[in-house]
Amino acid sequence: MLKVIDTHAHLDEMENLEPALNKAKEAGVIAVVAVGSDHQSNQKLMEICLSYPAFVYPSLGLHPWELGNLDSSRIGTTLKLIEEKIADIVAIGEIGLDYDKRVIKVAPKDVQKDALKRLLALARRYSKPVIIHSRYAWKDSFELVREAGIEKAVFHWFTGFSSVLKDILEAGYFISVTPAAEYHEEHRRAIRETPAEKLFLETDCPVRYGRENRYRSEPVDILRSLRAAAALKDTDEAAMAEQTTRNAINFFGLASI
Repeated sequence: MLKVIDTHAHLDEMENLEPALNKAKEAGVIAVVAVGSDHQSNQKLMEICLSYPAFVYPSLGLHPWELGNLDSSRIGTTLKLIEEKIADIVAIGEIGLDYDKRVIKVAPKDVQKDALKRLLALARRYSKPVIIHSRYAWKDSFELVREAGIEKAVFHWFTGFSSVLKDILEAGYFISVTPAAEYHEEHRRAIRETPAEKLFLETDCPVRYGRENRYRSEPVDILRSLRAAAALKDTDEAAMAEQTTRNAINFFGLASI
């Protein structure tokens, strides 16, 4: 059985969490990085992680989608919680920028950038890796991460320009492979252009994937990410599993695995 790690899962949004995690374990998933998106999400994730020690690892964050609902003081409250839990988390994320017009309408670019700068400063202060959301904001996201002096970053579900991807890789950062690699051409191109040494696997569950046949993802669907990545890189699944698992263990400091 191949050993894989789901490096990006919204477990607080899962409806039937325990059976989903059991199914993942049986399929070879040896760890899940659970990402937070706001204050309430972060609190719930910490509770989940206590129930699954040495299997579910927390990454607390503040998603740009949530910023339209928050004023500066409430953003500060979220940052305070992240800092209080800093010794218990493996990364800060999901954080980043989203320039989709529906997001900008409620959370303008300057609001998003200000929040991201504060979160990146926290990550730099405590030498924590960051998990970056960068939809339609690939260049700005990368430049803010680099300017903040972040040593470890993963640009999750990357679909951006090859020029930005080149900068990401030259900076020593990573991208991650989702099940969308089965069909999404921009995502597939990015994976082809990225060395296996700079790839992680993820599900972003419970996101819905598929075009003709839609399905709600869960951690076991990391095997879809694995198969797609192996095919795109023209390598066997065992080699891809070994490489991406090693990448994730080193990046997130999962020495206990």
